[in-house]
Amino acid sequence: MPSLNDLLANHRLVVLDGATGTLLQQLGLPMSQAPETWVLDNPALVFTAAEAYVNAGSDIILTCTFGGTAARLQENGLVDKAFEINQRAAELAKQAAHGRALVAGSIGPLGRLQLVLGGMMYAEAVDQFAAQAQALALGGVDLFEVESFSDLQEIQAAIEGVRQVSDLPIFATMSFDTQGKTLTGITPTAAAKVLVGLPVAALGANCGHGPWDVAGIIREMRQAAPGAMLIAKPNAGLPVMVGSTASYPVEPAKFALLARDWIRAGAQMIGGCCGSTPKHIEAVRAEIKGGK
Repeated sequence: MPSLNDLLANHRLVVLDGATGTLLQQLGLPMSQAPETWVLDNPALVFTAAEAYVNAGSDIILTCTFGGTAARLQENGLVDKAFEINQRAAELAKQAAHGRALVAGSIGPLGRLQLVLGGMMYAEAVDQFAAQAQALALGGVDLFEVESFSDLQEIQAAIEGVRQVSDLPIFATMSFDTQGKTLTGITPTAAAKVLVGLPVAALGANCGHGPWDVAGIIREMRQAAPGAMLIAKPNAGLPVMVGSTASYPVEPAKFALLARDWIRAGAQMIGGCCGSTPKHIEAVRAEIKGGK
C-alpha cells in the first residue's frame, strides 16, 4: 500500500470510501442507534463494513467514529467509553484494511452548533477533538478526516485539536447543503480560502444535497485555492423513507458518471457520503480507472 505522500505525489485520482452508517443499517443497525455503539457491541459487523470498502477498491477508508467526540457520545450514554470506542474503531479499520488501504480517523462536528450558539467554549471544543484524535492515533490511523462541518470556527477547532496530539495528515471537508452554502452561511470560496491556510493535506466538500451540486462547489474551491488537493464526497441524493428504511435515489452507475464532472471541476479524491455503498465505490473505481 502506497503512503499518503506517494498517493498525492503521483497526482493520481484517489478513491475514498462511502457511507459507514448506511452500510451498517443494511447490516441490521437500527436507524435510531448511533453507529459508534456497534464498535464495542458488534465489532464483527463494523469490521465487515470497513472491509467491504477495501474490497470495493477504496484507497482510503474511514473509522466508525464520525460521532465519536465526548459531546456526541454523551447523547447515547457512552461518554465514559469515548476513548475505548475511538481506539477500538481505529484498530478494527486497520485490521479490515489488510495493508491494502490507508485508514483515516473520522471526526465529525460536536452537534447542535455548540460553538455558534454558545453551548461550548472554543478551548473546550479543541480539547474534545484532541481527546478523540489521541485515541484514534493510538488505534493506528494513518491520517485524520474532519468532515461534514458547517462552521469555520468549529472546523478550525477540530484541526487545532488534532494538531495538539498528532502530526499525521489531516483532510478537512465541509457540507454545503443550504443553497450552495453551509448551514451557517459559509460559501465554498470562503471555506477554501480559510482551509488552505490551515495545516491540512486536502480539503473539499462532503454530504450535502447530492452528487449534482458537487461540480460547481469544487469548481469554486479550485478557483479560491488553485494549489489545493480537493475532495468530493457527496450523498447519493436525499433519502426517501420507505417504511422504516431510508432509500437513496442515486444508483451506483449514475453516481459514477457524475463523478466525472467532479474530476473535471478539479477534485482529485472521490468518494461518497450518506446513501453510498460499496457498490457505488466499485462503480466509481471502474468509471475512473482509465484516468488513474
